[in-house]
Amino acid sequence: MQISYKNNKLAKSLSSPREILRHYGTRAKNVNQRMEDLKAVNNLHDLSFFPQANLHELKGDKKGFLAVDISANYRIIFKPDHDPIPKKDDGGLDWRAVTKIKITQIEDYH
Repeated sequence: MQISYKNNKLAKSLSSPREILRHYGTRAKNVNQRMEDLKAVNNLHDLSFFPQANLHELKGDKKGFLAVDISANYRIIFKPDHDPIPKKDDGGLDWRAVTKIKITQIEDYH
């Protein structure tokens, strides 16, 4: 998976295990694992086979974004980084065709 970031600050905070520990403290182990999972897969469909990641599409004001779990409440939030965004015939997101993402934030949106 090709990963880009919303801004340089976010990119730096996720650039290495050391930076992840510095920025995310007690959640660092899970943040690092999710980042490794994202880097290891070829597309979103492959990521769906990692049950601990709990890949899911968001709704409401976050429609168009996806998330993977870090903890019970915290998520890495991202969007497909394609133009145009790959769609299936029914209009839904084609997870198999999404090979590039842009991480926009890590937050508790609950």
